[in-house]
Amino acid sequence: MADAVPVISVAGAESLLGREVIDVLATKNLPAHVKHASAIEDEEKPGGIITVQEGEAIVIPTFSAADLAGSRVVLLAGSTESAAQAAVLSLTAGDHPTLVDLTGALEDNPAARLRAPMAESAREPAPIYVIAHPAAIVMALFLKQLSKAGAIRRIVANIFEPVSERGKKGLDELRQQTVALLSFQKLKQDIFDTQVSYNLLPRYGAEAVRSIEDVEAAVERHLATLLSAETSIPMPSLRVVHAPVFHGYSMSLWVEFENRPDTGAVASTLAKGGIEVRGKDTEAPSNAGAAGQSGITVDAVTQDRNETRACWFWIVADNLRIAAENAVEVARESLA
Repeated sequence: MADAVPVISVAGAESLLGREVIDVLATKNLPAHVKHASAIEDEEKPGGIITVQEGEAIVIPTFSAADLAGSRVVLLAGSTESAAQAAVLSLTAGDHPTLVDLTGALEDNPAARLRAPMAESAREPAPIYVIAHPAAIVMALFLKQLSKAGAIRRIVANIFEPVSERGKKGLDELRQQTVALLSFQKLKQDIFDTQVSYNLLPRYGAEAVRSIEDVEAAVERHLATLLSAETSIPMPSLRVVHAPVFHGYSMSLWVEFENRPDTGAVASTLAKGGIEVRGKDTEAPSNAGAAGQSGITVDAVTQDRNETRACWFWIVADNLRIAAENAVEVARESLA
């Protein structure tokens, strides 16, 4: 008798991350049946939630303990509260499924291990995997390849964060604020506790759902883990800044090498690692252009006019796609 087809469940399928995970799963053709479920905190709605996919209204059933018991892998893409509840429920499931957390809620769980298959070379088996912050994954992937072009002395990074990192509520608040400003209405500030529309900010309001300082700490922590085996790469001095955009990370990196680099050789080295490098005669990469795209894109390598050993790099990547692709790769490994 043939073995039953394993099940991968996506908890939080209605979220921005959940939809991205489902899209990536559809392209990977994994040997598994994929189930969609809404976040656990919606279980007071017995029939699940109604959402729109491919232009049609569908009902996504609420995630439950039964989904845990019947799944080989559970991808947690809803809220942090939902992910925490899933971890508790998994303890009572018959066969403990592998939990892949895209929310970061389970990072402090002793059984959890940080993962980013795109930017790491080894993995440690664990019942819970936490996907690294997408900005940390992008920087680790870029710096590991860049280090092959020459010894790096110092790195300074400004990371511009999109509102989609706060999910659909973040998108809605930016959209509402933009409309309200143009019509002189009161601004909604439930998520960011400040004006984020038409604004670049070093920090959000005191009552924001998540502070920029917390994001900075997470990016730095995860990047340090991903670079821990690369002793030749110094930890960057980094800062996260709010950008009034819907999707996609943009990063401005200043990198000083030990010796004066050849910008053409640097670009060639990056390209050999699968990184798209634009020339000065092509359209500059943008966060909007990166939406829905895999990997990372770098603008033409520019030498610093005042420090000949340093170069400037402009990098863009789709934050949701980066997180989803790494999570699906972890799921693929867990089926092996």
